[in-house]
Parts: sequence; C-alpha cells; structure tokens
Amino acid sequence: MNTNFENLCTTSGRILLGTYFLLAGGVNKIFNYQTHADYMAEHGMVLIPFFLILTLLIQFIGDGALIAGWQTKICAFILAGLTLVISLVLHDFWTMPAGELQTAHETQNFVKNMGIMAGLLVLAGLGSGPWSLDSRKTRAVQGD
Repeated sequence: MNTNFENLCTTSGRILLGTYFLLAGGVNKIFNYQTHADYMAEHGMVLIPFFLILTLLIQFIGDGALIAGWQTKICAFILAGLTLVISLVLHDFWTMPAGELQTAHETQNFVKNMGIMAGLLVLAGLGSGPWSLDSRKTRAVQGD
C-alpha cells in the first residue's frame, strides 16, 4: 500500500537525482567544457572529446528520463554505472598523498558519488514510483 508520503518521497528523490545530473553534470560540462577536458587530461584520460560528449549525452538523456520517470530502471542503472566509472577514474584519492587539500577534495567527491550511485541503484531496483510515466504506461496496459 503506497501512501502519498511514499509517492512524494520517491518522486522527489527521482527528480532531484535527475536535476543533479542536468545541472551539476550536463549543463556544467557544456559551459565549462575545457575545464572538464583539462581535468580529465590531468587524470590520464584518453579520447577526451569522445568520452566527454558521451558523458554529456548519457547525462542529458538519463536525467530527462529520470525527471519524467520514463524507463527509470535502465536509465538509473546506466547513470549509476557512469557515476562509478567517473568516481574510479577521476576521483582517485587513493593515488594522492595523504593530508593534502586535493586528496581531501577527491575523497569527498568519491564518497558523494557513492551516495548518488546508491540512490540510483535504489531507483534501478524499485523503479520510478506511481507518479511517473513508467507507472502511467503500466496502468494503461492493465486497463486501470
């Protein structure tokens, strides 16, 4: 039995995760493209233009889908995978000297990303909730 509170929490969480990828991810990368490319280069990335544009596409498509609640499980799973890859490649605090500010910054980003990834995996497992396009489609098929 779903209550309005549960529906509100599920919907709010889904929209906040989608908005995070839209603003902090996609829009930020577009307006600060070179900064992100330089950051990737500092971490030894190859094929930077390809991977940066691929990341932008995944983030924009995935965040739009999350916000709308469309294909939520697959989009959340893909975004969780992207978050894991970004965390392992770009926030590699374990390769840095202990006690330095940059090490603390990368540690904080890594841990923050693990929290975001956890939320995405919950969405991937449980779905978008009843206030979503996924749920509307399911209700239409069932004839409700």
